[in-house]
Amino acid sequence: MSSPRGDGPGLRVTTSDLARAAEIARILADALGAGVRADARLWEISFGEAEGRPNAWLSGRQIPAPDDDRLDHRGPVPGAETRREVATRVGACVRGLMADRDHYHVVITHGYAQTFVVTTWLQVPTEAVGFASFATRPGAITHLRHDDYWRNRAVVALADTSHLEGGLQDPHRKTN
Repeated sequence: MSSPRGDGPGLRVTTSDLARAAEIARILADALGAGVRADARLWEISFGEAEGRPNAWLSGRQIPAPDDDRLDHRGPVPGAETRREVATRVGACVRGLMADRDHYHVVITHGYAQTFVVTTWLQVPTEAVGFASFATRPGAITHLRHDDYWRNRAVVALADTSHLEGGLQDPHRKTN
């Protein structure tokens, strides 16, 4: 694995092992000449018994988290993950990546999980992420940069989709 600039640390792509994210990671890693490592800790939130059911089924049962129990609210759906559970597992993965200074890291994950990639990277304690949300869209890129000299962490771009505008076209779209 080479570095993006040809010198210094190598490049590593770490992805959720769910099909859509893993496919994108393989395409990106091939283009960048990097290896791919799958990590189930980067999965999207589990909705328990609601998994595989129509959104309307979940919407009819969903109860918003109360302000005094944002981290541990499970809602009425058995088996659903809490915000704390997602933050803890995603955070464990990201802290491991942060400890690896031999690589630049590209992380491919899902929308809800992305919030906890960002909060962990910014070193926001899990107890403080009850109200955190970094909205994203499919195909969006969030660029996080660590300044090795001053040791600062910056969110350079959040949910950027400019790379999709005008460049990628639907091959099935009819034009006149």
